[in-house]
Amino acid sequence: MQKNILIIEDDEHIAELVRLHLADLGHALTVCWNGDDGWRRYRRGEWDLVILDIMLPGVDGLEICRRVRAGDGAYTPVLMLTSRTTELDRVLGLEMGADDYLTKPFSLMELVARVKALLRRSEAMAAPDQHLAAIRCGPLTIDPASREVRRDGRLIELTAKEFDLLLFFARHPGQVFTRSQLLDQVWGYSHEGYEHTVNSHMNRLRKKIERDPSNPLLIKTIWGVGYQFTGDAS
Repeated sequence: MQKNILIIEDDEHIAELVRLHLADLGHALTVCWNGDDGWRRYRRGEWDLVILDIMLPGVDGLEICRRVRAGDGAYTPVLMLTSRTTELDRVLGLEMGADDYLTKPFSLMELVARVKALLRRSEAMAAPDQHLAAIRCGPLTIDPASREVRRDGRLIELTAKEFDLLLFFARHPGQVFTRSQLLDQVWGYSHEGYEHTVNSHMNRLRKKIERDPSNPLLIKTIWGVGYQFTGDAS
């Protein structure tokens, strides 16, 4: 099914390469080369995905991502493009609610894989969920219908990917997953060398749900293997 994708990228060469490769998938692409125009286009349309550079003339990518997430319309996935040297920007982008990121220079095949994974996940979110019952584990209540998480009744603000990661764990209590398995199951792709994506999300998730993130009890690290959800904070 054709999707409407907005590309906001000031490097015209990169923007054109991205447009050509995604057009081959049959999607409708709109390209903007600065943040001000990109934000105007976003507000005027209905988008299935936004591909967003961080460093932009005018409004920067982080601010656009923040505005997208602050809106009350349908959820729009955001794939952020970042420089390899700006680790802080990648972290900030994820904190602002970006669903995924790619560092420049990137493989166009990987870009296509990431886009496909995000669109599949978005369709799954919009489809009726057969597992909408709230999950209670220890101090946590996880509501798949509203995508809300509470600890001891207090609402916890999670990014979309942090919620997906926690929900996956909660639906598989006691099982141990490697980082590669989590990439495949939660992100929808598995690439050697991207395990740090799991690590960074896990660190932020633990800071939000664990009473003592330095001594996590809800999601334990199984050294040499991966992670295990216990759901037990005692």
